[in-house]
Amino acid sequence: MYKILFLVLIGFGNIYAKDIYPVATVEASGIVSDFIEENGLLYVATDAGCIDIIDLTTQKVVRKITIAPLKTAMGEFVPARIHSIDRFEGKTLFTSSGESAYRNVWIDDGVNLKKIVDEKEHIMPKYAYFTSDGKILFGTFGSNIILYDDTEQYALYKHHISQSTIGGMTLSSDRKKMLIADESGTARLIDIKTAQVEHILNSEHVDNIYKVAYSHNIVLTAGQDRRIGVYTLNGSSYHLNSDFLVYCVGLSPSSDIGIYSSGLNHDLQLFDTKTGKKRDKLVGHYATPNKIYFLNESSLVSSGDENRIFFWILNK
Repeated sequence: MYKILFLVLIGFGNIYAKDIYPVATVEASGIVSDFIEENGLLYVATDAGCIDIIDLTTQKVVRKITIAPLKTAMGEFVPARIHSIDRFEGKTLFTSSGESAYRNVWIDDGVNLKKIVDEKEHIMPKYAYFTSDGKILFGTFGSNIILYDDTEQYALYKHHISQSTIGGMTLSSDRKKMLIADESGTARLIDIKTAQVEHILNSEHVDNIYKVAYSHNIVLTAGQDRRIGVYTLNGSSYHLNSDFLVYCVGLSPSSDIGIYSSGLNHDLQLFDTKTGKKRDKLVGHYATPNKIYFLNESSLVSSGDENRIFFWILNK
């Protein structure tokens, strides 16, 4: 009886859900791979070997960080795709494609651009983040986590955490915990300093997890199995079903509102994390969404496999 009532309430709420369209879009230098916000600026990584720095107030590009193109085996020059990006204490950390199958890692401090890991070291980071004390954390395709001290150019630890390829990864807001998911459908919350696994979340997926979100003890997971996993770290969990592969998820700062990519039209679906009730839908992407980020409880930014950044204001 409870389940029937729960479904009726969700259906009733969906009647009043609305389509929300972007309040603005900004064209990027190339197809957007990743972005990060800090102090009113949006740092946008693209496949054009460029990071566009956008002022959120004016929605204009105010600066760019560029890296040299790559030389192919045929002697041609092509842009080096920038894959992941992070910001901390005035520094930009990012990974880029190398001429081999491996990747380069860079830090830009606003004055100097320095390569801290060369592709010749044969590291394949899918993600790179600054930790709370300024060290660097890598999550590799092979599901290794590496804590790297840039000042000493030395790996403080390297741990293999899964036999499956890494899917999504993010850090807690205080940069002391990492959340990592893989193609087995399992997510792990790990203490960065000790590399100890604190929570294993594996009850809601049967296939690869593409992306994760984490805020206020709530975890969202986006799955190839067309599911959105919703976990609380006290042990409870549930999942929502989508009609298409779910490529990305996001959480509001309070964790009350969740969002996920939905459907063949590349929409973004809002929902209440406590009840699972669907809310309004964000309409406007013309390619597969790859990242969603809440600036606050009522505004957010998203990107897809396209050369635009989308800005949204939610209805009250």
